[in-house]
Amino acid sequence: MSEEAPHLLTEIVDDAILVCTLNRPEKLNAITPQMLALIDEAVLRLRDTPELKVMLIRATGRYFCSGADLRSGNGKPQPRTASGIRENHRVHMSIMHRLYDEMEHVEKPIVAAHHAMCVGGGLEISLSCDFRLAAKSAGYAFPEGLFGVLPASNGVSRLTRICGPHWARYIIMANLPVNAEKAFNMGLVHDVFPDETFDEDALNFCRHLAKQNSEQMGAAKIAIELAYDVELAQARNVERLANSALMLNPDYLERMAEYIKGIGSKGKKG
Repeated sequence: MSEEAPHLLTEIVDDAILVCTLNRPEKLNAITPQMLALIDEAVLRLRDTPELKVMLIRATGRYFCSGADLRSGNGKPQPRTASGIRENHRVHMSIMHRLYDEMEHVEKPIVAAHHAMCVGGGLEISLSCDFRLAAKSAGYAFPEGLFGVLPASNGVSRLTRICGPHWARYIIMANLPVNAEKAFNMGLVHDVFPDETFDEDALNFCRHLAKQNSEQMGAAKIAIELAYDVELAQARNVERLANSALMLNPDYLERMAEYIKGIGSKGKKG
C-alpha cells in the first residue's frame, strides 16, 4: 500500500512567494491535523525567512476546502455538558487558534486564492488571511447551521469583523451560501477573476505585493488592526507611531529625495 501524499505541498515562486497548495483533492481538501501542522510550519517559514515576502494558500480539485475532516477526529467522546463543550473548544482548538493568531500577526501578507467552494474550517482559515481572491466559480458557506450549531473558531468573530453583522446574519443565521460576486459585494473577498486565468491572476497579485516595501507592509498590517479597535484620536496616534519609524527608513529617505528632485527638474523645464 502506497504512502499517503502530504496534505499540503509547498514551493517557492520568484524567490519571494511561498505557495502552499492544499493537497487532498480526493477528500475535497478536508482539513486534518497534518494539514494544520504543515500550514503552521509554512507560516513560521514565511516569518523567519527574509527573502520570502508573501504567502499564497491555494488548492486543486472540486473544492478549495470542504471544512474539517470529521473522520480524522481523535476518537474521544464529546462532552455532555455546556461547560464541558466550552472547555473542549478552548483547549482542543488551541492549535487552530494559535495558527490563526500567527497568520494575523506575522508582518507579511498572506493571500488565500479560492478556485472553488470554500466552506466551514476552510473559510475560517481564509478569514485570518490578509487578502482573499476568488475565481468566478468560487462559493462560500458555513454548513454548521445545518446541524444547529455555530462555526466554532473564527467563523462568527472574524466574519463579523470583516463583513459586519449584516452579512454575518445572512451566512450564519440564514445559513445561505454566497457566490463569488456576492462575496465581493459583501467585502468577504477583495477581487474576482475569470476561472481560466485565475491561477496566474492570483500569482500576479502576490508578485505585486512582493514588490512593496517590507517595512511599510508590516507596519500597515499592525496599524490597520489597531486603528479598527480604537477610537479616532487614538487611531491617529497609531499612524503617528508607525510613521515615526517608517520615515527614518533609508529606503523612504532615498525615494523621497529622488521624488523631490524629479519635481524640481520638471519645474525647471516648465
